[in-house]
Amino acid sequence: MKKWTRSGDTVLGRFDRQEAAVVRGLVGQVQDMLLARAEEAPRDELAELTGIRTGPSAPPDDPILGRLLPDFHRLDPDTPDPGEVDSANALRSLHEPELLDRKTGVAAVVLETCPPDGGDVRLRLEQAEAWLSALNDVRLALGTALDVQEDMPDELPPDDPRSPHLGVYHWLTWVQETLVEAVMA
Repeated sequence: MKKWTRSGDTVLGRFDRQEAAVVRGLVGQVQDMLLARAEEAPRDELAELTGIRTGPSAPPDDPILGRLLPDFHRLDPDTPDPGEVDSANALRSLHEPELLDRKTGVAAVVLETCPPDGGDVRLRLEQAEAWLSALNDVRLALGTALDVQEDMPDELPPDDPRSPHLGVYHWLTWVQETLVEAVMA
């Protein structure tokens, strides 16, 4: 991939076949995880009648989903007050469905606009913003899986099983940074 560029209200990029497969594969995996979480939402007849959707009240057990769907209210980890826990769970139940819709929607934009066999990508500005959001979700998921830390070296020893995946993480960071630059140009 060469650096993203902007021409008027269009952002342009080009991915080779392998790069497109990586982007589509990772975005698709994150989207699948989020859709599976959405399926866990309780079925509520009153919500169906009123149109007010609710989601799971408990945070996800999976650390990657936990990073993608953080608590809406931080609890004191040492002494969580039962009322605070109830409040946090209620906030999650009310707001998580919208967050899931937003995240799966931006993933869908990437999957619709990134050619499966590689090639040119032409994005309107709102599509570019969707790409930024979806790439951020992929980086959060991959960073959590790899246990990326701020003080982590850019390269790991070749025998570290995370090493090739860290290279993908850094490449995605560059793709996202150049996309931000193009959108802001």
